[in-house]
Amino acid sequence: MEVGGLFISAFVVGLTGAMTPGPLLTVTIAESAQRGFRAGPLIVLGHAVLELMLILALLAGLSLYLARASVTRVVSIIGGLFLLYMGTTILLDLRSGKLSLKQTDTSAAPGIKLHPVAAGFLISLSNPYWIIWWASIGLTYLGEALKTSFLNVGVFYSGHIMADLGWYSLVSFAISAGRNIIPPLVYKIVLALCGVFLLGLGGYFLRGALNT
Repeated sequence: MEVGGLFISAFVVGLTGAMTPGPLLTVTIAESAQRGFRAGPLIVLGHAVLELMLILALLAGLSLYLARASVTRVVSIIGGLFLLYMGTTILLDLRSGKLSLKQTDTSAAPGIKLHPVAAGFLISLSNPYWIIWWASIGLTYLGEALKTSFLNVGVFYSGHIMADLGWYSLVSFAISAGRNIIPPLVYKIVLALCGVFLLGLGGYFLRGALNT
């Protein structure tokens, strides 16, 4: 991937994960109602610190293995299949009405009061979906980035975190402002486009693995 393509694809994939209702979104909504707009960016900061630590750990222990064609092929297949699964699931859930901001239950937020940075760190770490994402898609992206330049890892990380920061800041502003500035139709359209994008990106990774 070129630098621009890597950044954009990392941004869109990151936006898809951020927009899907989950524990991090639940905590963001609950904290924003209490602390105001700053809760969203602070939660993303904790999330970003954890992901940077994970990327450094992956590069420290797996960078030599990622250079092997056989390892890259296996990781690309796993990441591609998981992307296809995510894209299909999002589209099916949208069709059935399962994905909606109104369905996010703020009562599920942790009872222990944490600083938003600590909350973003710990909630992400405790989410099995986050671990599976990095073990498959995240590792695939690192392999793609390392094919051309080590600096591309920073490009991927920047695109991924900017998606989180943009979406959670928007959600935090909407909650703290006390009004719904994100129309449900816009939410569904954007998420549908992300689902289609995941299908295409999954096919791209699978094709690359087969042609390696």
